[in-house]
Amino acid sequence: MDYTERPLRRVSTYQGVVVDLTEDIVQLTNGATTVREVVHHPGGVCVAAVDSGGNVAMVRQYRYPFSKHLLELPAGKLEKDEDPFDAVKRELSEETGLEADSWTDLGFLYVSPGISTEKIYIYLATGLRQGSAHPDPNEFLDVERIPLSELVKMVLDGTLHDAKTVAGVLKTAAVLAGN
Repeated sequence: MDYTERPLRRVSTYQGVVVDLTEDIVQLTNGATTVREVVHHPGGVCVAAVDSGGNVAMVRQYRYPFSKHLLELPAGKLEKDEDPFDAVKRELSEETGLEADSWTDLGFLYVSPGISTEKIYIYLATGLRQGSAHPDPNEFLDVERIPLSELVKMVLDGTLHDAKTVAGVLKTAAVLAGN
């Protein structure tokens, strides 16, 4: 069955620095109409940078909406019309100072498809070289190297909660295991 909803009207309710919000009136397949509130986001990237010892470069940073420090894969927002591969190389360098010889595209995920257009592209980076990190002026984070096997355990025991990190860690473990 095709459950495609037909847009009838869009009203912009907020235009922000990172996101825009719209209220869309749509027609459902049964003819009824309803409202869809949509967060429009440019998307982002994240990277599992794995060194020759099997350690992953992670960042710990404060996340205001949850009032806590989270352990995450290095990540960042796409700039307007930016290629995700260019963005992921930039973000890895900015946040960790790392550059990589080898890159694997692990696909993308929809962050919250019920309300947001945000899409995050996930990459695996290997053949790492250390340089100097140069985070954005108002970006404060610590870099930690954690064994991939430990990160998988942290995903499974519920220690890691960030969706892009959970997906990136599990995809990386599967790819490196030959799956």
